[in-house]
Amino acid sequence: MNIQVERDPEGYLIDPDDWSDEVAKALSEEENIALNDTHWKILKFMRHYYSEHGVIPDVRHVTEYLATETQSNKKEAKKRLFKLFPYGYVKQACKIAGMKRPRAWSTG
Repeated sequence: MNIQVERDPEGYLIDPDDWSDEVAKALSEEENIALNDTHWKILKFMRHYYSEHGVIPDVRHVTEYLATETQSNKKEAKKRLFKLFPYGYVKQACKIAGMKRPRAWSTG
Protein backbone atom coordinates (compact mmCIF):
# COMPACT_ATOMS: atom_id res chain seq x y z
CA MET A 1 0.00 0.00 0.00
CA ASN A 2 1.48 3.34 -1.06
CA ILE A 3 -0.34 5.30 1.64
CA GLN A 4 1.49 5.16 4.95
CA VAL A 5 -0.75 4.43 7.93
CA GLU A 6 0.05 2.34 10.97
CA ARG A 7 -1.49 -1.13 10.79
CA ASP A 8 -1.49 -4.25 12.93
CA PRO A 9 0.08 -7.52 11.68
CA GLU A 10 -3.24 -8.51 10.03
CA GLY A 11 -3.48 -5.23 8.11
CA TYR A 12 -6.15 -3.43 10.18
CA LEU A 13 -5.62 0.23 11.03
CA ILE A 14 -4.22 0.88 14.50
CA ASP A 15 -6.03 4.23 14.62
CA PRO A 16 -9.42 4.34 12.85
CA ASP A 17 -9.00 8.13 12.55
CA ASP A 18 -6.25 7.50 9.96
CA TRP A 19 -8.94 6.31 7.54
CA SER A 20 -9.70 8.21 4.33
CA ASP A 21 -11.21 7.40 0.96
CA GLU A 22 -7.68 6.92 -0.36
CA VAL A 23 -6.86 4.46 2.43
CA ALA A 24 -10.09 2.56 1.68
CA LYS A 25 -9.17 2.34 -2.01
CA ALA A 26 -5.69 1.03 -1.17
CA LEU A 27 -7.03 -1.52 1.34
CA SER A 28 -9.69 -2.69 -1.11
CA GLU A 29 -7.03 -3.23 -3.78
CA GLU A 30 -5.13 -5.44 -1.32
CA GLU A 31 -8.35 -7.44 -0.86
CA ASN A 32 -8.95 -7.59 -4.65
CA ILE A 33 -12.23 -5.70 -4.33
CA ALA A 34 -13.22 -3.03 -6.85
CA LEU A 35 -15.31 -0.63 -4.80
CA ASN A 36 -18.68 0.28 -6.28
CA ASP A 37 -21.39 2.64 -5.02
CA THR A 38 -22.88 0.01 -2.72
CA HIS A 39 -19.49 -0.72 -1.15
CA TRP A 40 -19.02 3.01 -0.51
CA LYS A 41 -22.47 3.35 1.05
CA ILE A 42 -21.71 0.47 3.42
CA LEU A 43 -18.27 1.85 4.30
CA LYS A 44 -19.68 5.34 4.94
CA PHE A 45 -22.49 3.84 7.07
CA MET A 46 -19.92 1.92 9.12
CA ARG A 47 -17.80 5.04 9.59
CA HIS A 48 -20.84 7.11 10.60
CA TYR A 49 -22.01 4.43 13.04
CA TYR A 50 -18.52 4.28 14.55
CA SER A 51 -18.34 8.07 14.95
CA GLU A 52 -21.81 8.19 16.54
CA HIS A 53 -21.49 5.20 18.88
CA GLY A 54 -17.75 4.74 19.39
CA VAL A 55 -17.98 1.05 18.48
CA ILE A 56 -17.80 -0.98 15.30
CA PRO A 57 -21.29 -1.76 13.99
CA ASP A 58 -22.31 -5.37 14.31
CA VAL A 59 -22.99 -7.12 11.01
CA ARG A 60 -26.73 -7.12 11.73
CA HIS A 61 -26.73 -3.28 11.82
CA VAL A 62 -25.05 -3.19 8.43
CA THR A 63 -27.46 -5.83 7.13
CA GLU A 64 -30.45 -3.78 8.33
CA TYR A 65 -28.99 -0.69 6.67
CA LEU A 66 -28.40 -2.56 3.40
CA ALA A 67 -31.92 -4.05 3.50
CA THR A 68 -33.36 -0.54 3.81
CA GLU A 69 -31.10 0.86 1.09
CA THR A 70 -31.93 -1.92 -1.37
CA GLN A 71 -35.55 -2.37 -0.30
CA SER A 72 -34.95 -6.06 0.34
CA ASN A 73 -35.38 -8.38 3.29
CA LYS A 74 -32.57 -9.01 5.77
CA LYS A 75 -31.75 -12.45 4.38
CA GLU A 76 -31.28 -11.05 0.87
CA ALA A 77 -29.30 -8.11 2.26
CA LYS A 78 -26.97 -10.42 4.18
CA LYS A 79 -26.34 -12.48 1.03
CA ARG A 80 -25.59 -9.27 -0.85
CA LEU A 81 -23.25 -8.06 1.90
CA PHE A 82 -21.24 -11.27 1.70
CA LYS A 83 -21.22 -11.10 -2.09
CA LEU A 84 -19.72 -7.61 -1.83
CA PHE A 85 -17.20 -8.75 0.80
CA PRO A 86 -16.73 -12.46 -0.04
CA TYR A 87 -14.16 -13.19 2.67
CA GLY A 88 -16.44 -11.82 5.35
CA TYR A 89 -17.59 -8.77 7.20
CA VAL A 90 -14.67 -8.66 9.64
CA LYS A 91 -11.96 -9.77 7.22
CA GLN A 92 -12.85 -7.29 4.50
CA ALA A 93 -15.59 -4.77 5.33
CA CYS A 94 -14.21 -3.83 8.75
CA LYS A 95 -10.66 -3.68 7.42
CA ILE A 96 -11.52 -1.52 4.40
CA ALA A 97 -13.69 0.76 6.58
CA GLY A 98 -10.63 1.40 8.75
CA MET A 99 -11.88 -0.33 11.87
CA LYS A 100 -9.63 -2.09 14.36
CA ARG A 101 -9.96 -5.85 14.14
CA PRO A 102 -12.86 -6.99 16.35
CA ARG A 103 -11.86 -9.62 18.91
CA ALA A 104 -14.07 -12.47 20.16
CA TRP A 105 -17.08 -11.11 18.35
CA SER A 106 -19.81 -12.84 16.40
CA THR A 107 -20.15 -11.55 12.86
CA GLY A 108 -23.40 -13.23 12.10
